[in-house]
Amino acid sequence: MLRLALLLVLAGSALTALAALFAWYAEEHRRLGRAFRKVLGGPPDTELIAHGQGRGVAFSLARNVIAVAWDNGAWCLVYRLEELVGAELAIDGQVAARAFRGEARRPLDQRPRDAGSVALRLVFDDAQHPDFDLPLWPPPPNHRRAPQTAGAVIQDANRWLARVEAVLRRQAPATPRPAPIPAAVAPPPAPPPEPPPPSALDIPPWEDDPDEALEDEALDDEGLEDGGGQGRLL
Repeated sequence: MLRLALLLVLAGSALTALAALFAWYAEEHRRLGRAFRKVLGGPPDTELIAHGQGRGVAFSLARNVIAVAWDNGAWCLVYRLEELVGAELAIDGQVAARAFRGEARRPLDQRPRDAGSVALRLVFDDAQHPDFDLPLWPPPPNHRRAPQTAGAVIQDANRWLARVEAVLRRQAPATPRPAPIPAAVAPPPAPPPEPPPPSALDIPPWEDDPDEALEDEALDDEGLEDGGGQGRLL
């Protein structure tokens, strides 16, 4: 009987340990974390989990992807960061803050501490699955990992909204630079005009025309040569 009692105690302890290990392994945030690591190809840079709802979102900047998961990670969708259009934070059914691509961010002006509901909505450029809702507050009763106040949930959601805005700025298309305007090149200076040839009016009366002087000199030289030849014949 003593041996049987010891065996029963050991079996019960083993079963209890196995049940505790399974419960630890099957916790919501761990299941979602495993799903995110699987679809993102590594640990995410940051994640946000809707505790008690089995939903979450995470992104990886190194791999340029964002993933959403529901049903405790049993279902996941993966988008490129370029497909993230924006996000909005709703408090008590009213949009309190938003950040969308191509728009100025609408910051969160008030942070009520006694909000009845808080949700974060992500919008994607996908016709089949255009958005994804994360109901962050209220959590189910007696949930150990859920935030204790609505103010803490709003603070986490607003921080995640700022991350979305940073991702949108990071993925914004670069503005093309205008083509440089070539500097005006001054045309080369025109050559100075050639002076006109001197006219007869510009030559003083006491100076002979240079052309006529050359002709006279040529005639004189011919006359001298002829005269010299006649003297030798005589």
